[in-house]
Amino acid sequence: MIFNKDTAKKTAEVLLQVNAIKLSPKAPFTWASGWKSPIYCDNRIILSFPTIRNYVRETMAKYIEQHYGKPDAIAGVATGAIGIGMLVADYLNLPFIYVRPDAKGHGRKNQIEGFIEKGQNVVVLEDLISTGKSSLNAVKALRDGGISIKGMVAIFSYGFKISEENFEKESVELHTLGNYETLLEQALQTNYITESELKLLTEWNANPSEWNAI
Repeated sequence: MIFNKDTAKKTAEVLLQVNAIKLSPKAPFTWASGWKSPIYCDNRIILSFPTIRNYVRETMAKYIEQHYGKPDAIAGVATGAIGIGMLVADYLNLPFIYVRPDAKGHGRKNQIEGFIEKGQNVVVLEDLISTGKSSLNAVKALRDGGISIKGMVAIFSYGFKISEENFEKESVELHTLGNYETLLEQALQTNYITESELKLLTEWNANPSEWNAI
C-alpha cells in the first residue's frame, strides 16, 4: 500500500530524475533470479543526492511517526536499506540496527547487527520490494530474536501479486513511498516512455517470471 498518490507521484519523479529507476523495454536487464526485466531499480543512488535523500528520509520518518508512533528502533535490511535506515533513525532520534541475509560465518556470527533487546519493537525499512523474499527473511530473523515487528516501510515496490501474498501470509503490514503503477503514469506523462512501451511494461509486471519468453 502506498502512502498516498501525491507521495507516489513525487517519488516516481525523483527516482526517474536521478536514474535510480531505469526503464529499458527494448534492452531488458537480467536480475539475479534469472528473470528478464525491462526495469531496474537501485535506490542506493539517492544517497548521493542530498535533496532527494532528505525528501525520502523525512517522508518515511514522518509516516512512521504518524502510523506507528515511536518504535524502539529502526531496522534496515542489508544492504540496500542500511543507508536510508540510518538516516531515518537519526531523524527520529532512534537506535538503528540492520539485518544481514544470513548470519556471519566468523566472529560473533551475528545476523542482526547493533544493540536491541528481546521484547522490543521495530519498524523495518527496505529500499525495494520485488517478491518480498529477502525482506521477509529479515523479518523472520528479527522475530526469531524475540523482536516484535510493527510493520515495514519501503521506498518502492513492483507490486507483484506474489509479494502481496507473501506479506499477507507472514502478517506483515507493508507501506511504500512509490509503486509501479504510478511510476508508469509519471514516465508516460514526461515522455520517458511511449504508449507501446507502456503496454510492454504492463505485460511484464503481470507475469514477470515468464516474460523472458515473450
